[in-house]
Amino acid sequence: MTQDDLSPADERPSKSQLKREMQSLQQLGEQIIAMSDAQRARFPLSDDLLAAVEETGRIKAREARRRHMQYVGKLMRGEDLEGIQAVFDEIENEKLRRDHAFHRLETWRDRLIDEGDDAVEAFVVEFPDVERQALRQLIRNARREREQGKPPTNARRLFKLIRDTAGL
Repeated sequence: MTQDDLSPADERPSKSQLKREMQSLQQLGEQIIAMSDAQRARFPLSDDLLAAVEETGRIKAREARRRHMQYVGKLMRGEDLEGIQAVFDEIENEKLRRDHAFHRLETWRDRLIDEGDDAVEAFVVEFPDVERQALRQLIRNARREREQGKPPTNARRLFKLIRDTAGL
């Protein structure tokens, strides 16, 4: 069978494939709707789609919302999907970097509580602007809380101090 033998119907995507594509566009629209206005502003969206996204917040009825999401999916067909995906990837990368930075700070907090003065000196070398007295006081209080089985109030304060010192 050659390319010439195929009928136009054989070249079209199946009805199921079209439905799957439409559902994925609706899901993409739902992800955009779930974002904050500041994040949404980063996307290359048409005025029609932005209006539909804003309208979604006012729709409460389940069936009306379902129909509206179909409309959003239909509008998504005309959007720059590659540009939208690029912004999604950028947002995800920012989230990963932020999560990594917070994990690093949590590691510092645990290390400061566990190791004491050796860790304090290493921390001061990396972050020379830290208030040493406040840092040492929070470490002592966090250790005491841990030993007494109390809620980690001072450990949270220590983390906040570390976070503020690191500029996050």
